[in-house]
Amino acid sequence: MDSAAVDASASQLVNAARRLFVRGILYAAFVSFFLNFVTFAAPLFMVNVYERVIPSKSYDTLYGLMIIGGLAVVLYGIFDFVRSYTYLVMSRGIVQKMNLPALQASVRKALEGGVNEGSQALRDLHELRQFIAGNAITIPLDALFSLLFVGALYLIHPDYALLAGGLIVLMVSLNIVTDRLTRDVISSANQAENRHLQDVAGSLRHAEVIEAMGMLPALVRRWRRSQGDALDLWGTANFRSRAVLAFTKAVQKSIQMMTVATGAFLVLSHEVNSGVLFAGMVLTTQAISPFSSMIETWRQWVNAAHGWGRVKALLDGDSSVRQTMPAPMSGGELDVTNLVYLPQGRDIPVLRGVSFSASPGEVIGVVGPSGAGKSALARALVGITRPTAGGVFLDGNSTYLWERGSFGRGVGYLPQAISLLDGTVRSTIARMEESDPREVIRAARAADIHDLIGRLPHGYDTTVQDGKHLLSGGQLQRLALARALYGDPSLLVLDEPNSNLDHQGEMALVAAIKEARARGAVVVLIAHRPSMMAVADKILVLEHGLVRHFGPRDEVLRIVAPDLVTEAAPRRPDIRIIQRRAENT
Repeated sequence: MDSAAVDASASQLVNAARRLFVRGILYAAFVSFFLNFVTFAAPLFMVNVYERVIPSKSYDTLYGLMIIGGLAVVLYGIFDFVRSYTYLVMSRGIVQKMNLPALQASVRKALEGGVNEGSQALRDLHELRQFIAGNAITIPLDALFSLLFVGALYLIHPDYALLAGGLIVLMVSLNIVTDRLTRDVISSANQAENRHLQDVAGSLRHAEVIEAMGMLPALVRRWRRSQGDALDLWGTANFRSRAVLAFTKAVQKSIQMMTVATGAFLVLSHEVNSGVLFAGMVLTTQAISPFSSMIETWRQWVNAAHGWGRVKALLDGDSSVRQTMPAPMSGGELDVTNLVYLPQGRDIPVLRGVSFSASPGEVIGVVGPSGAGKSALARALVGITRPTAGGVFLDGNSTYLWERGSFGRGVGYLPQAISLLDGTVRSTIARMEESDPREVIRAARAADIHDLIGRLPHGYDTTVQDGKHLLSGGQLQRLALARALYGDPSLLVLDEPNSNLDHQGEMALVAAIKEARARGAVVVLIAHRPSMMAVADKILVLEHGLVRHFGPRDEVLRIVAPDLVTEAAPRRPDIRIIQRRAENT
């Protein structure tokens, strides 16, 4: 997909996709005119055989009609291929225009907690592509050109046209009845089924807890109830739609008999010749066929319209204002200015006027009680969350507004909850990009995991996948640390990086932080163990989203825990005591 499409606004993308759809439909309608016009070859062939060939017993006339009919069949095949290929090009073009923006909007929705809404948009685009490339989209065009066949029937005899018109009205009425009877029930069934699937999928992520504490029987009973509600609704919808569909099929089976009977009455009354009997039957079938198929494809059109509406709403509601021009990171000063963050649905800000700065080569230790806003600060530092007020600036640029590709190459982030994408160990460390093996190994050595990787079944090509426990919690954390250290980032934000580490892993973490500081990186470290705060140059004490203290490590300790530090022999601070002192300050 070209960069212009990526950079376009949501409204421009939606309008471009809509224009592509309209142009494709108009071209398909143009082709459909000739496609349906060629269809007249069959009834004309029958009329001429009965009225010219058989009475005159002329083989030459029959051969000529056969040649003309063969050419008509070839043209029909060509026109049908062109129309089908048009739909294929339309579906591909629309998905190419919308797929990447929808994926970007989905990621941002996931950051806001709307994971299901984001993934639903991708499914909607996939189903929309299948709908456009399928047969359902052709039905309205064929129904429009059914007027040609009704006109031909009128030229044969008005009674034929009257019969076809009545059957068309009946089919359209059945479409409307089917939609009215099933629309609300199917919507409720879909919602119930989605809730059931989300409930099951959410529970299966905790399979160990379910198995260990014997929760499966209770969960199965709950799943059965939710599944039963969805099945009852689907049963009601299927009963109603099948009842109408059965009546529709009965009408379809009687079309030929009604057409032949109408023709027979007209022949007996000497209003038409017997040669038009079969032609009238073919034309009537052609005129009614699109409306008969419309009952089965009606729901596809409704689902496609709903899917398009959800994708459009996702893009329209995407509030990202990030820059799109890549900007290099030169490793300047980190400046947090009056940072306020109020999550959606909350009345009290998580961060309230946080301000501090850090120069290249400094390690900032962040401490505070649970719920103080430490992880929210970490997410704001790396530009995940949009500040409600104030901002975070690195080298004078907003970390939130920074174009994510260039920003990510200069930032290392280790979240509190370990999150690894499915892939190999090498691709995990290299952040899913094409990488220099030497850089990958260097990052692995910095996290002290190189030797461990060498003992894995396939070394750096070993697959890391959610649910496959080839690595322990501490090893996964060190692998995530290697990913954060990859590329020598200028800003390194570590949120509880030693929560699963043993003594050896903690020593490697301290060594990696010292190395990052030595090369001029800004390191923000959120930790609780005293061994980690010993490496900090400054300490920031957070409480209820407010900065209680900030300054050089020993000065802050003298304020919040004076008995832990003496002029002669400073001891390693006990961070748990710091937190208690901060709460009481």
